[in-house]
Amino acid sequence: MSAEPVAVIVTTDLTVGGMTCAACVNRVEKKLAKLDGVTATVNLATGRARVSHPAHVPPEELVATVEKAGYTATLPTPPEQPEGGDEDEPESVDARQERERLTVTALLAVPVLVLSMVPAWQFRNWQWLCFVLAAPVAVWSSWPFHVRALRGLRHSTATMDTLVSLGVLASFSWSAYALFLGGAGEPGMQMPFSLLPSASEGTAHIYLEAAVGVPLFVLAGRFLEARARHGTGAALRSLAQLGAKEVSVREGGAERLVPVEQLRTGHVFVVRPGERVATDGEVTEGSSAVDLSLVTGESEPVEVGPGSAVVGGAVNAGGLLLVRATAVGVDTQLARITQLVTDAQAGKARAQRLADAVAGVFVPVVLALAVTVLGFWLGAGADPQAAVTACVAVLVVACPCALGLATPTALMAATGRGAQLGVLVGGPQALESLQHIDTVVLDKTGTLTSGHMSVARVTVVPGGLGREAVLRLAGAVEQGSEHPLGRAIVSYAQRAVPERPLPDVGEFRAEAGRGVRGRVDGRLVEVLAPDDELPTALADALSVAEAAAYTPVVVLVDGVPEALIEIGDVVRPGSYRAVDRLRRLGVRPVLATGDREAPARAVASALGIEEVHARCTPEEKAALVRELREEGCRVAVVGDGVNDAAALAGADLGIAMGSGTDAAIGAADVTLVRGDIEALGDAVRLARRTLGTIRVNLLWAFGYNAVTVPLAMVGLLNPMVAAAAMSVSSLLVVGNSLRLRAWQPTRTRSLTR
Repeated sequence: MSAEPVAVIVTTDLTVGGMTCAACVNRVEKKLAKLDGVTATVNLATGRARVSHPAHVPPEELVATVEKAGYTATLPTPPEQPEGGDEDEPESVDARQERERLTVTALLAVPVLVLSMVPAWQFRNWQWLCFVLAAPVAVWSSWPFHVRALRGLRHSTATMDTLVSLGVLASFSWSAYALFLGGAGEPGMQMPFSLLPSASEGTAHIYLEAAVGVPLFVLAGRFLEARARHGTGAALRSLAQLGAKEVSVREGGAERLVPVEQLRTGHVFVVRPGERVATDGEVTEGSSAVDLSLVTGESEPVEVGPGSAVVGGAVNAGGLLLVRATAVGVDTQLARITQLVTDAQAGKARAQRLADAVAGVFVPVVLALAVTVLGFWLGAGADPQAAVTACVAVLVVACPCALGLATPTALMAATGRGAQLGVLVGGPQALESLQHIDTVVLDKTGTLTSGHMSVARVTVVPGGLGREAVLRLAGAVEQGSEHPLGRAIVSYAQRAVPERPLPDVGEFRAEAGRGVRGRVDGRLVEVLAPDDELPTALADALSVAEAAAYTPVVVLVDGVPEALIEIGDVVRPGSYRAVDRLRRLGVRPVLATGDREAPARAVASALGIEEVHARCTPEEKAALVRELREEGCRVAVVGDGVNDAAALAGADLGIAMGSGTDAAIGAADVTLVRGDIEALGDAVRLARRTLGTIRVNLLWAFGYNAVTVPLAMVGLLNPMVAAAAMSVSSLLVVGNSLRLRAWQPTRTRSLTR
């Protein structure tokens, strides 16, 4: 008896267009889930749907299903054209069009709102001027709402656009009836501002202020929200740009420059000093120091020679290399990192899922209430104007203007203030996550440390040449070296003795893996790796250097040891204070780095970090984040390199150093522009203040609806008052949000170590 075959499940990403609210997300997910064996997660912010489906369900069927739901869908672009690479210009065009629509709407709507709500300014035939101004708002400005509402009607669904469209059409249609047939068009007509719906002397009221106010405030809210979400896809574009575009392939002793897409496994290519390695490979000829900090997080350059493996994206810091390609395209480590970022960005926060579920119920409930109110009033024998007034009032007050402004206005005020404090926040989900994190995974290189090689300490032999003289001689001989250690010594020597230029070096010679030597001012100067025969002072300094995981070199002058120079990636000023503040906030620090065990342990010991993960590959960092999240931790990741990008995107919150790579910054939710993690404490406090502001805004917005909707249902609120209340609620929300612009972080007592 044979076992039933197991269905093969595959994952397909779709780009979904036409979604405007959480109700749209809810509908797309439900439509896709109706297919046998299909589950989908739709992200409104990125416009992406990640669909898991059996292999026998073709992607084309998924696209067709989304289109049947009333939206557009496209399959992902081929790998040769990285996702998002051609999206910048269309996005900027759309943003410009939305801004122009909002500007024109405001110019037309503001006079109508003022004249309708200030009776003292209502001149002769003012109502006809308002009608002329309101007509293009009700038609052209609201056209996107009408189109999406009709599309939803064809598919038996309703969204926020449905409420906006119905509210605008009902208000404008009744106003047109009142002007042409109800006596409201008579010259000299005055419309008093009344809290209760009423008709004076049989003249029907006009509600043009509702017809223009609803689209004005909804457009403003959506524009601000779009501004806050701008930049989707930047992480993937940065990763794609990190790879080399062209490569010099050597065949038969000749070189030819070809696009990197034409590089194949087995091809031998040339990597000159300062160039980036085109793809993963193995060195066949030459020796050099390769800087892997952007790819693996290694702070110290790695010496490579024939037989050594190199990674695409690494920078050749030394001599000429010939490399045989061992992996190309999607098989490279850089491509795998890109895919990890793509996978991580397809997820959805729990708060967003809750919003999607609520939105799926909110709109139908409001529509049902409006129809019920209309039927009840007509059935009770009320005047048709009163019935229509109550129905329109329900639609108007339920339009989520204040709800739409609550988050983006607070976010924009907070991000502006955060930028002044050196903190860039990506969105409301980042703020929410920042407030609740309990574990932070810290990268070492470029985050807790400076990210580049520098001289940490110089120890000279008592009674010798002296510190200044030794540094001048060592710096002079290292001028002939291209090694990063040598460059660190030269830079330090130039800063230590700025008034005297370094002398020239003669008879220069470099020994791979050993050091350099040459003649300076007639003396033989050697900068070499230390051996066992050292003076007591230098031997003691050597043991300290090894414990601190620095790279020590000995300076010999005419064969006599004169100094020991310790070189390494030094801890950033303020890192201890930053880690201590995290503990005070109840956050557990974890160190995860691609560097060696000794440097990682040394930095962790200096900062008081107990949990250390060394030699972490990008995949292992991402796996560590997943494990911590599975344990129930709310994880933030702080990093600055490409090797951190996948972990940044996969965490509850990704925090990038502003001095890091574009890929890391693009994958992160928060960027510390100041370049030190002390700004993280300010970020947490700003997040708490901002989330508190957003909660107050949402409380006001919901409370406004909870009060005004019942009043509208019982006929105690006409649409004009509803529009005024909606305007006031929006202004209160914006005003409350703007208070964040003056927020000041509370400085804790300075700590010393």
